[in-house]
Amino acid sequence: METPLIAFEEVSKLYHMGDSIVVAADKISMEIYRGEFVAIVGQSGSGKSTCMNIIGCLDVPTSGRYLLDGQDVGKMNKNQLAEIRNKMLGFIFQQYNLLPKLTLLENVMVPLMYAGVPLRERKQRAMDALESVGLASKYKHRPNQLSGGQQQRVSIARALVGMPSVILADEPTGALDSKTGREVLNILQGLNQQGNTVVLITHDNSIAATAKRIIRLEDGRVVYDGPSDDPKAFVRGGMAAGETGGGPA
Repeated sequence: METPLIAFEEVSKLYHMGDSIVVAADKISMEIYRGEFVAIVGQSGSGKSTCMNIIGCLDVPTSGRYLLDGQDVGKMNKNQLAEIRNKMLGFIFQQYNLLPKLTLLENVMVPLMYAGVPLRERKQRAMDALESVGLASKYKHRPNQLSGGQQQRVSIARALVGMPSVILADEPTGALDSKTGREVLNILQGLNQQGNTVVLITHDNSIAATAKRIIRLEDGRVVYDGPSDDPKAFVRGGMAAGETGGGPA
């Protein structure tokens, strides 16, 4: 039987806010397998960002277990978490987080430098990653010479260069116009068709609909987990699939 790549076993996350305790995730259980394209969707306060931070090994559960490719992340120390982030996870954020003084090639090479990959191999893999997003010809450019959509494509190349087990995209079209956002989503769909596992975090139903499966959260709990073409998949109060816009941020 196939082992899930991502498995939450009754994961809870509690935060102390003064004298109050905020339950950001409330006994969430879910499994994501290799090669899936899954959107985790919900309104502000639903727990989706908490799930993203736990999946991305940026945080650990208060209780329950998070297994990444069978490894219990909650038992790892900070150095182990940093290593697994670098080796197994590729991040795409709403803000591109590119280093302004570096060329595109150098930006894409950064994760490989931390991984100790030799310079010659770093350059070749970074060029291949830029080629995959159609920007190899601009490898000497700096981020400020690019449009927002091009910068996001560079961040996708940077996420891909380490050949991660999971591509984790957090509101990747949030800073883009609708046409450019669609181009970025098409790239993510293409990567999934090539066999990559993609987890998309969003509040926007029209964006979530590009995934094959949706996990919908409300108040820190899973209220739907199934195909993206089911009406129950979409955030209450948000837009229906195919409409423009989305729910609240």
